[in-house]
Amino acid sequence: MRKVSFAEFGGPDVLRLVDAEEPHAGPGRIRVAVRAAGVNPVDWRIREGQKLSAHPIALPSGVGLDAAGVVDEIGEGVEGVAVGDRVFGEGISTYAEFAVLTAWARMPEKLTFEEAAGYPSVVETAVRVIREVGVRSGQTLLVSGAAGGVGSAVLQIARDRGVTVIGTAGAANQDYLRGLGALATTYGEGWVERVRALGAVDAALDLAGAGVLPELVELVGDPRRVITIADLSAPDHGVRFSGVAGSVPDALAEAVDLIARGRLHIPVEKSYPLEEAAAAHIDSQAGHTRGRRVLVV
Repeated sequence: MRKVSFAEFGGPDVLRLVDAEEPHAGPGRIRVAVRAAGVNPVDWRIREGQKLSAHPIALPSGVGLDAAGVVDEIGEGVEGVAVGDRVFGEGISTYAEFAVLTAWARMPEKLTFEEAAGYPSVVETAVRVIREVGVRSGQTLLVSGAAGGVGSAVLQIARDRGVTVIGTAGAANQDYLRGLGALATTYGEGWVERVRALGAVDAALDLAGAGVLPELVELVGDPRRVITIADLSAPDHGVRFSGVAGSVPDALAEAVDLIARGRLHIPVEKSYPLEEAAAAHIDSQAGHTRGRRVLVV
């Protein structure tokens, strides 16, 4: 089978499309014939060799955590799923023609494979950081870097829970954020004052790693009410870095429910063939994404 792999840490040029042995589903796992794989910032952070304790790897390594596809192999002890089922979930080395999933759910009927591949890690992360930051119904959450995949999920999940959301993004994404139910403003000079004009903030999330942690702490008034998934300098500001996944099955179940109720939609900004994984990483790393980027297998 074809698989994207890298043998050394570095830039996008270290990615190679190679021939590899097919993986097989061990106990408690399933294998899917991958139709699409989600591209996440954590993918290129791992490729660069950033110290992410939640994702230790040995070289050479495959790439990718998220996939949507068709079940073609079921491991011992797995129930409730059959060969031929359309599923989406999280697994190992998903930039490949076949991948083993460790958590999965049946795809909602209304989703394409490309759309479904963009949900698993994004929704898990969104559910986790909303929980960890402790924001409740009736409160206001500020989201820095709100137009990407995780931001899109956070805005919609928080709104479904009765939270008012303020989102920052580029000028081109203001209407997009408003369409997701957020109060929107641009980043750049004067952004703190623009946020204050929209209302008091009870908690904040940094999803882009744009060096705004001091300002987020200032706006919230308590570093314990700020969480980042992208800025490794978090401890210097008394802020928590969230990098250890919670329950992926629970997050997928919530995603299925929200999608069925029409309360969650994450658009695919661009799709790439498997051989253009490096280009997908370059675009992901450049930021300014609206929704998700995926690889089509």
